[in-house]
Amino acid sequence: MATNAELAARFEEFADLLEADGVEYKPRAYRRAAENIRAHPSPIADRIEAGDREAVETIDGVGDAISSKIVEYVETGEIDELEALRAELPIDITEITRIEGVGPKTAGKLYRELGIETLDDLEAAAEAGEVQEVKGFGPKTERNILENLEFARTVGQRQLLGEARPLADDVLAFLESVPEVDRCEVAGSIRRWRETIGDVDVLAATEDGEAVVERFVAWDSVDDEIESGPEKASVRVGESRVDLRVVVPAEFGSALQYFTGSKDHNVSLRNYAIDRGMKLNEYGAFDVSAIADHEADQRIGDRVAGETEEGMYEALGLPWIPPELRTDRGEIAAAEAGTLPDLLTRGDIRGDLHSHTEWSDGNTTIEAMVEAAAEQGYDYFGIADHAEGPGIVGGMGLSETEILEQVDAIRAVGAEAEIEVFAGIEANVDAAGEIGLSEAVIEALDVVVASTHSALGQDAETATDRLVSAIETPAVDVLGHPSGRLLNERSGLEFDAAALGTAAAEHDTALEVNSDPHRLDLWGSAVQAALEEGAPIAINTDSHRPATLEYMRWGVHTARRGWAEPDDVINAWELADLREFLH
Repeated sequence: MATNAELAARFEEFADLLEADGVEYKPRAYRRAAENIRAHPSPIADRIEAGDREAVETIDGVGDAISSKIVEYVETGEIDELEALRAELPIDITEITRIEGVGPKTAGKLYRELGIETLDDLEAAAEAGEVQEVKGFGPKTERNILENLEFARTVGQRQLLGEARPLADDVLAFLESVPEVDRCEVAGSIRRWRETIGDVDVLAATEDGEAVVERFVAWDSVDDEIESGPEKASVRVGESRVDLRVVVPAEFGSALQYFTGSKDHNVSLRNYAIDRGMKLNEYGAFDVSAIADHEADQRIGDRVAGETEEGMYEALGLPWIPPELRTDRGEIAAAEAGTLPDLLTRGDIRGDLHSHTEWSDGNTTIEAMVEAAAEQGYDYFGIADHAEGPGIVGGMGLSETEILEQVDAIRAVGAEAEIEVFAGIEANVDAAGEIGLSEAVIEALDVVVASTHSALGQDAETATDRLVSAIETPAVDVLGHPSGRLLNERSGLEFDAAALGTAAAEHDTALEVNSDPHRLDLWGSAVQAALEEGAPIAINTDSHRPATLEYMRWGVHTARRGWAEPDDVINAWELADLREFLH
């Protein structure tokens, strides 16, 4: 059964191929439809298979033409028009456009001029010096392609957290309904809330493993059974692989600790245990202080823990370490010293300072976004549409006159709203670190989010200087998605996160954790480095529609991976404290 992510991917490919073919306007409509399909709160295929085809047309951006294609794909697994376009342009468009600076139009031109269909074709042409001979290209473009080939080949092999975790939640809900399952939980990188996921790993405690495996592979959502046995099974659900492992209840905690990882954390924890006469593995914690050859048997020794994960850490005299921290970046030493952070939770978030409306590239009104924010239980909310500038696609940024007009509109909505509404803007940090806003506009605004959208190929030293310059600009309140990366699409800027943290602490500028699952920028290690320098953090959704306010979930867990506590995050503060920071 087609998932929303799978449907969205088809229309994103459709849009790219149309743009590569030189088609105007339609690609943008298909991309907007893809975004709304991906963010839709319920499985669209379920509605179609239940006979409710009309429900598809209620999705924003989905009219008759796109609706019919969605139905066609759900029912047949193909879209005839897309297949015809693939035949006309046999380009591996998804892979080729992962190269920084190579968009769909460029890919189309390279195909027409040089017959390039794959990354291998592109590499061969670039190495032969053929790319620079194409009109509009040159040696610098060719060199950029060769430098980014390795990245383009390695991304795309892992799913975004925002796509994989909802599937994992569905798997857990199914397993919880199975009578033979005592307990279940996700494991692996998805439990550590990594920004990209390989497979969805799930662990279940049961006294009847064969029955659970049998029910699991027969689950309605399973498209294919990859393999199965008495203790584990792997299946394909849509485009995702789901791996289930079953254990007896007495070993659930030890197995959960072991299979959650990370590998580096587990190695360090096992070494910590060995130094104390203990042995840890997936079967439990064992006192082996009196046993010379304790490697001869996995279960040798006096078993002192294993039923619960907390017990595995308690056996070593340590508090439970949250999964997000298990990256071997000092968490074991902090646990031993009693200095683990009191991590931020979703309930600590009081507002969101970076969102978009139909004034720029959002898809709804100021009123609708503010109402949706109020429904989240927020105390405050910020509208920060795009200002015009480098990197803003399709001229969607606001001129200074339009910014001032929007400020008035935001003030009018705020006067009637149940929550505080901030008038903001997302300004563009140019290649030199300037934001290009006049004093009149700055004075009219409550919040300035400054973000990079262009010149993302700068070296790390230049990029760090550029971002520090933006941080030091008095008008800037938040440095938005600092690297400008798009996961599985482009790598973005590299920079010294500690240097950004130092500048942010000195100039009272918050560094953003952008919660969009395609960004998650800053990421865990960068957040940790910035926090060690005293930087304030903002966790924003960059929402372009009400449904994506739910992205806050991904941002919170990303900040937790960086050891963030509530006091570190400006939008976890009381309104009065936030106002003081912004002013």
